[in-house]
Amino acid sequence: MNEYSAINLLPVIPEEMMNRQLPALPGKYCWPVILTMGLYGPVCMADETPVGITESTHSVIMNHFGVPITVERIQDTDNRLVDDFAKTSRPCPPFCIHSISAAPGVETVAELELIAFVKTKVADESGLLVDARMASWYESETIPGAVNIPFTIFTTDSEKRNRLIQLLDANKNDSGAYDFTRVPELLLFCNGPWCDQSPRAIRALIDIGYPASKLKYYRGGMQLWKLFGLTTVLPKANTVEK
Repeated sequence: MNEYSAINLLPVIPEEMMNRQLPALPGKYCWPVILTMGLYGPVCMADETPVGITESTHSVIMNHFGVPITVERIQDTDNRLVDDFAKTSRPCPPFCIHSISAAPGVETVAELELIAFVKTKVADESGLLVDARMASWYESETIPGAVNIPFTIFTTDSEKRNRLIQLLDANKNDSGAYDFTRVPELLLFCNGPWCDQSPRAIRALIDIGYPASKLKYYRGGMQLWKLFGLTTVLPKANTVEK
């Protein structure tokens, strides 16, 4: 009775094979089962464990211009990027790898810090999440809560930039210089570590006097946000005109 079960006369899996997990495809678990005539093979089941943002957080609610958006990761563990963000290589210049720091004194943040910024600073109107890409990129998809201010507005000395700075609550003092005491914190991003649009916007803001301590840089940008399978939105007209 070592080789066959008395109940169904099928081969019995040796004890050392029981509960042994076999190599499998990503997102699936496999165990040994009898195929036929004493041969063993794997049976695989999908991993049903939710794909969380962190161990303790499966999803968060982020407000996108009055609409609550559930931000979570794509649950399909076989999902792959297939759009422009699946590319590994672009001509450099101009699409070169950028430093972790956009400018001295500017904090570089990652995904969890961005989420916390939207849920706190943007929610209480003391901060603004800025998609610094050109409008066509923004309109294709963006991070929930982001407003589009193309980097060219910041880098060009114009009346439009002056109006924008005033809208951010910076007023000229008696000497004609802007007083940035009351301006909000800005967290800027663009397409990712190979994109220079948000770093250029940040440096331009510092050049006109915006405090570096009130600027943050999400270096990962859309590239890493999408790589983690995090929720994006198709924005309405929340774009500052070029």
